[in-house]
Amino acid sequence: MESKSGVRELRGQGIDWRRQRRSGAAIIAASAVAAALLWFGIRYLAPPITHMDAVADRLIYAFKWWCVAVLFCFATGIDAVAHERLQSPAFDPLVGYETKRLRINLRYLQNTLEQLIMFTAALFGLALYSLGDDAMRAVEATAIVWILFRFAFWIGYHRSAAMRSLGAAGVALSLIVLIYVAARIAFDLGGPIASMTALILFSAIEAALFWSTRFRGEAASPRADSSKQT
Repeated sequence: MESKSGVRELRGQGIDWRRQRRSGAAIIAASAVAAALLWFGIRYLAPPITHMDAVADRLIYAFKWWCVAVLFCFATGIDAVAHERLQSPAFDPLVGYETKRLRINLRYLQNTLEQLIMFTAALFGLALYSLGDDAMRAVEATAIVWILFRFAFWIGYHRSAAMRSLGAAGVALSLIVLIYVAARIAFDLGGPIASMTALILFSAIEAALFWSTRFRGEAASPRADSSKQT
């Protein structure tokens, strides 16, 4: 009932979330192509990272990129919110004053904190399994693409809900790398069977989440409302 009333409220406000979703899907496809080209370009065309034979050296290198990511993607979000509060009645958070710009910056900050956890595990795991100077370019490529597409998400969010989809490629990259790392860990623990089991289990969970949310969305669709009224 709550989801149906929410859909009717959005329709009353003239907000077509399905149209926004279609626009977002097109933007995601375009950003995925751009991210893939950039990642593979850095991975195979950038100069090799030297002296990366030891595990400690690879993890230190990943840590350096992680610090860059935290500075430019997370610290800047904190600064954006702080400056917004210093220049408005939002200085007192308990007042409840929030501009659209402040709300977007707060959501960017929360989203980046969430994505940073996945990115951290993916980046350090990739560094652990990237053997040799040449393979370590994958760590560099992953960090650069993630940072750039965090900014794309932030800037796009200030334009529209659909435009925030520009950052989806960075999220997908972290997830793909993390899946790879988890598969390698499972392989180390139990061989190919354990690795395949981990991948199948994760895929099953993703499929269950997709179908459950899709069913709820269809149940709350305008067509469901109109058919019930007739």
